[in-house]
Amino acid sequence: MSETAHPEDPTAVTSLSDDLTVPAAEPPHTSAQYAHLAGRPFGEIAVALGFVDLDDVTAALEAQQIDDDDDRVGDLLVQTGRLNPEQVARVLSVQLEMPFLEKIDVDQIPDDLVQRVPISFARQHGVLPVARLGDSVMTAVQDPVDTEGLDDVAMLIESRVIAVIAMPDVIAEAINRVYDRATGLAHEAVAQLQGEDEELEADFDASDLLDEQSGDDAPIIRFVNALLRDAVKSRASDIHIESFERNVVVRNRIDGLLYKKVEAPKHAQSPIMARVKIMAGLNIAEKRLPQDGRIRRRIAGKDIDVRVSTIPTAHGERVVMRILDRSNVLLSLEELGFAPNVFKSFHHLVTRPHGIILVSGPTGSGKTTTLYAALSRINSPDINILTVEDPVEYQLSGVGQMQVNAKIDLTFASGLRAFLRQDPDVIMVGEIRDRETAEIAIQASLTGHLVLSTVHTNDAPGAVTRLVDMGVEPFLVSSTLIGVLAQRLVRNLCSACKKPYTPTSAELQELRMAPQSGLTFYKENGCPECLETGYRGRSGIYELLVVDDDVRPLVLRNADAGTIKRKAVENGMTTLLADGVRKVTAGKTTTEEILRVAKDEEVVVE
Repeated sequence: MSETAHPEDPTAVTSLSDDLTVPAAEPPHTSAQYAHLAGRPFGEIAVALGFVDLDDVTAALEAQQIDDDDDRVGDLLVQTGRLNPEQVARVLSVQLEMPFLEKIDVDQIPDDLVQRVPISFARQHGVLPVARLGDSVMTAVQDPVDTEGLDDVAMLIESRVIAVIAMPDVIAEAINRVYDRATGLAHEAVAQLQGEDEELEADFDASDLLDEQSGDDAPIIRFVNALLRDAVKSRASDIHIESFERNVVVRNRIDGLLYKKVEAPKHAQSPIMARVKIMAGLNIAEKRLPQDGRIRRRIAGKDIDVRVSTIPTAHGERVVMRILDRSNVLLSLEELGFAPNVFKSFHHLVTRPHGIILVSGPTGSGKTTTLYAALSRINSPDINILTVEDPVEYQLSGVGQMQVNAKIDLTFASGLRAFLRQDPDVIMVGEIRDRETAEIAIQASLTGHLVLSTVHTNDAPGAVTRLVDMGVEPFLVSSTLIGVLAQRLVRNLCSACKKPYTPTSAELQELRMAPQSGLTFYKENGCPECLETGYRGRSGIYELLVVDDDVRPLVLRNADAGTIKRKAVENGMTTLLADGVRKVTAGKTTTEEILRVAKDEEVVVE
């Protein structure tokens, strides 16, 4: 349970310890003068402190009774402009005999306290441990009535808590700064880079970065390491390091969208690029040609693979690092978010003994995750499953996984050809990119194997025509292809802060929905839980084309994708847009998200 401190001044912390000194509040209110007000009603104390008139308090109390409102008197006085939030906090400090903390010096907050309290908890409850006082911990709190939060802090830090009141914005700013200091060292490294000699680029010797004596002390090394740590903690899938005329900009892709993280000075560009290249095993002297490499690190307790790609641009090289968490837990088919009818059809396809199943969609749309979910469903000791990938993104027990290597001419095609001599039952090919790979996959299917792969097309019917465009004969496609699953990823609304609203007729029209009454949609709002974005995590929307007796003749006649799609919709295929509408009406995502990834639809959703 929390305890309260009793400084000499009940409305200002002047000196709680030798190490923590905060200016006294103005005007000063001595404990002798106002000690008798402790525990008295809020309005009485506010009047005694000279913040409001008695008439203001009386009006607030009457409004509270008339409206049967749950708002506290202090909140009502703030709403009417009679009090400001700081005055409310000062009144509470007298009422509850808690000190009032005007500012928080984050440099004096011990790191071990910060590490014990998760940032999401600190933001949610508006609390922050700020100093050790003997065997107790002084904790700033924006709402002193939230005793539950203070009790939880005491449990987390395993110490008694001395509560002090602080303004919400003071606590929020301190939380941002102290957790940035503890987990996001990139900004600190940038500050050091800013102070480096402008001749750094000319004098830079890449071999210095490999010097074991320097460890992690060099600002460049700390900068790059901090970028990786921050990206892993924020669930980023990619890090973009972009060179411009006057600076270097770092952006992270989180839940499919890019967010700017930090800027570095131009003279640090060459050392940063060289450091990344050294970590990825690339040629640091080659700046004119694109290069690809990999970094393997253990970050924040996770085994991380980073695919590194560099290209030359007008203002120097730019780098994109794709982050692959090898410790990621595989999702099951049930967890992918299929509609019940789509789940049933797709499950039937992946349990077929032979045929080709394709998953289509743009880069980063979750195709590999879907394929692994399918493999996990059918994986058993009595069947032989082999995969050839670029790279191996998940470790799947009992499955033979091979990674392509262009340097030794180990491609998807050559790997697939070798697999046919390994007595497989199921083969997964990372991607069908060319005619050779497509033809080998066709032959594997014709000889009794189930083949799963991916292809880059906008929708499911487009994958059928893509195979024909690669040079595969239509009769081979119609006789081997059994299904195509198109998918996109949309951001999930944060369940903690999403807001309901009634959609407009124009919005329903954009979603190809017939006008309806009583519909409730949800929109993003933003809170600390979702980093103020309004979204948290992603899920899929799907379009499953089953190549049945009605679709197969169209494939054989080399019909266009539009004709195939119309026939499939007549037979009950749910389009990407229709599946997106299902998620919008269920309150899982927003109209904007669906239209962002699945706007090009011509089929009306009834």
